[in-house]
Amino acid sequence: MVKVFNPQFKSRIEKFLERQHFMKLVGFELTEISEGRTEGWLDLGLQHQQQTGLVHGGVTATLADIVAGFAACTVVKEDQHVVTGEIKISYFAPGKGQKLYAKGWVVKQGKKMSFCEAEVWSVDGDKKTLIAKATTSMVTIFPEDMSKRES
Repeated sequence: MVKVFNPQFKSRIEKFLERQHFMKLVGFELTEISEGRTEGWLDLGLQHQQQTGLVHGGVTATLADIVAGFAACTVVKEDQHVVTGEIKISYFAPGKGQKLYAKGWVVKQGKKMSFCEAEVWSVDGDKKTLIAKATTSMVTIFPEDMSKRES
């Protein structure tokens, strides 16, 4: 059970998504934003492949990082931000098919850090395969930390 400090988290994240340029470059779209959880989809193209035609591991890790990070973002105060402090990803199967589906959730919420998990699934026709799972530590950035960066 997570505690939400900002009841307007969904609209706040939707505003953040407008400035998520790398996410747009990759082509990933968040489709679900709820308390302590986010989900999204990526239509696969040639730009997502490595040299053997499979999804590049960096793409898979990026999706896991995005959904875990935004899941953590749903539970912080309005004036706080979240950055990845640590991510560990395990790959279970090659990524192939038409789409990737990623979901992330907060496992343990703290004042300065939230522990999150994420899964990335490949979708090939009717077949869904879990291709990776990640664990992350998402660090909360406080307003005073942001003001130090600007000076």
